[in-house]
Amino acid sequence: MRHLKYVVFQEGKYFVSQCLNVDVSSFGSTIDEAVSNLKEAVALYFENEVGDQHYLHVGDALIGETVINA
Repeated sequence: MRHLKYVVFQEGKYFVSQCLNVDVSSFGSTIDEAVSNLKEAVALYFENEVGDQHYLHVGDALIGETVINA
């Protein structure tokens, strides 16, 4: 069993879910669907993965927003 951290954001009419532990993302029409699809995608990712070589333990997570002049 692995503990996953993720973020969800809206992009157009879809919600995008991005895992912070591995480089996997998914989407759905609702937040719940996006999270469910992400869980399935990460499970499939680990079926083909050997060991924990790409798994990053993520402790507390903070989502921030800022503005830059670019």
